[in-house]
Amino acid sequence: MKKLTTAEEQVMQVLWDLKKAFVKEIIAELPEPKPAYNTVSTIIRILQQKEFVGHNSFGKSHQYYPLVTKEQYSHQYLKSFVGRFFSGSFENMVSFFAKKEDVDLHELEDLLKDIDQDKKEESDD
Repeated sequence: MKKLTTAEEQVMQVLWDLKKAFVKEIIAELPEPKPAYNTVSTIIRILQQKEFVGHNSFGKSHQYYPLVTKEQYSHQYLKSFVGRFFSGSFENMVSFFAKKEDVDLHELEDLLKDIDQDKKEESDD
């Protein structure tokens, strides 16, 4: 899966929230200053080339929708991030953030319990 630019991620965040949208609807959800219609349209075309976005045609208008879920992209991005900055070790990453963010030991235990529960639920499916 290809990495997205900041602008592409911003458009995808809107599409993930809206589920489907026309360019004008995407622009309406973006922060100020609003980008030009042509800019968003170009970003959408790039996202289609990267196979992140599909569309339905309504005459000359197109309604866009995500082909990649937010969870799929987040997982791939996090995996890449951990590989680049923490030698592929989630333990190193958690340790780093625990030290830098003053995470409480109870918070870490709760997080590990949540992860274990998620793994059990996935294996049951």
